[in-house]
Amino acid sequence: MSGSPAPAGGFVRRIGLFQATTINMSQMCGIGPFVTIPLMVAAFGGPQAILGFVAGAVLALADGLVWAELGAAMPGSGGSYVYLRQAFQYRSGKLMPFLFVWTAMLFIPLIMSTGVVGFVQYLGYLAPHMGQTTGDLVGLAMIVVVIGLLWRGIEHIARITAVMWAVMILSVLLVIIASATHFSGHMAFTYPAHAFALNTGHFWTGFAAGLTIGIYDYLGYNTTAYMGAEIRTPGRVLPRSIIFSILGIMAIYLLLQIGTLGVIDWHRMTDPKDIASTSVASAVLEKTWGKGAADTVTVLILITAFASVFTGLLGGSRVPYDAARERVFFRPYARLHERHRFPMWGLATMGVITAAGFLIGRHTNLATLIGLLTTVMVIVQALAQIIALGVLRRRQPGLRRSYRMWLYPVPAAVALVGWLVIYGYADKNSPGRHPIEWSLAWVAIGLVAFVLWSRYEKVWPFGSKEINEDYLEGHDPDAEPESDQEAAGVPA
Repeated sequence: MSGSPAPAGGFVRRIGLFQATTINMSQMCGIGPFVTIPLMVAAFGGPQAILGFVAGAVLALADGLVWAELGAAMPGSGGSYVYLRQAFQYRSGKLMPFLFVWTAMLFIPLIMSTGVVGFVQYLGYLAPHMGQTTGDLVGLAMIVVVIGLLWRGIEHIARITAVMWAVMILSVLLVIIASATHFSGHMAFTYPAHAFALNTGHFWTGFAAGLTIGIYDYLGYNTTAYMGAEIRTPGRVLPRSIIFSILGIMAIYLLLQIGTLGVIDWHRMTDPKDIASTSVASAVLEKTWGKGAADTVTVLILITAFASVFTGLLGGSRVPYDAARERVFFRPYARLHERHRFPMWGLATMGVITAAGFLIGRHTNLATLIGLLTTVMVIVQALAQIIALGVLRRRQPGLRRSYRMWLYPVPAAVALVGWLVIYGYADKNSPGRHPIEWSLAWVAIGLVAFVLWSRYEKVWPFGSKEINEDYLEGHDPDAEPESDQEAAGVPA
């Protein structure tokens, strides 16, 4: 695909609507639902676990509209970093964007590490005698391969992503079709007594745990927002890629969840000794089409897991680039690879943290890892970004908004409540792990790092505030022409 010339030393805008949507969907789906369906069932205590995916979809759509408006108006590399920088610079200088990058350097690779854990978990179906050490080495080797593939130009990555997206869709569809051929409505829709007793603390604790797992499964709908500087006509492509990917994945997840519950007894999913608790999709294929089909689809699921880690690090590695380039983070992260023009230090750092998170997840459990990464993400990204949306509407009313949130501010309020529920119940859903305390500690360390960094750089509070309204001053995110093929039939 041809793109516009790159600005001197900058990114190249070569990603259109279809590839942007596939990048999001590959990251969103990945291995997530294949490993979290049993976790969701355990959280709710029965087939009513479908509520978790529905609630996660509602939160993803509400929060996705926040990303859509902000991304369309400010399509720079770094996503939330750009939005928080623009919104909070008037009162706290560079504090909020610095803290976002600080936390993102942790929670983004932790999300990727869950994909690697799931990869090794499903590989265990094909190699049931694989030991702990062998599994650890396989996961680390996978991370090395992903980093090697990403050490290339964006035009090559776009082609690789499209292929892996097709494999992801195929693997999910095969599981859905297989479950439909042997579907039992009685198994899928017979609920335990008091399953929907809203007046009990148990229901709401399970709902909060399910919402946490559900939104984890949808994470990735914002991947292309981190790559705004590489998206063609981002004012139109970014909102569509976010909304289309959420709607598409929501339909897939509901079919997958209901179909799985109609084939596998939910009690099996809560038994740690049963293969259905670790490789539920493989168990579905084995029961419906036999062991050979299960092995084949398991291979496709492994490719899907690989694709999710690939696209996640692709987008996430762009986060520290703009921050460092504009003196809001450590300066080495502003360096692009001389030939292929990608942020090599961001990619390398996140690769190392992904490896560390993978080892932590392997030696604790996946639910703990999800709880930790979610609480770290909520404070400085999710909640702050919702506030930033309102601040920018007030502070920069003249900002060109190619997309404006539908029914504003209702979706923003729904997203705010959803994230607060997840954060408020985090300790109850991870007894003994204290994710709230860990998240607060990480932010506190980030505050100390900011004070030391700002003193060295002589910026606020040790220097003057630098007000930068570059997106407000005559910036048109849709200035580039868009081809009919990349518009994919979607009117502007």
